[in-house]
Amino acid sequence: METWTHKQWKQALEELPEAVYYLYTPMCGTCAVASKMLDVIAAMKPDLHMGKADLNYVQEVAVEYEIESVPCLLIQKEGKIQHKIYAFHSVPYLLEKLS
Repeated sequence: METWTHKQWKQALEELPEAVYYLYTPMCGTCAVASKMLDVIAAMKPDLHMGKADLNYVQEVAVEYEIESVPCLLIQKEGKIQHKIYAFHSVPYLLEKLS
């Protein structure tokens, strides 16, 4: 999963039929677990466009999407946010949300 800027996320919203944006902070233990889950998702769904960002560096995203905590996964389809996930639960749960 590559690191995206706010501008790259906006471009994904405009150009891609589906994409996810993973927001985290480096000192968050739960984020570390969520990152491992998303690595599994990336391996299972190689065609899914996935970006990530340290929320400390894309604070405008936190404001725009009213991010309440990390980890946070924004799932967009056709340019609209379909899900804003804070509790990642499990890989099967995330796969269900991405279907």
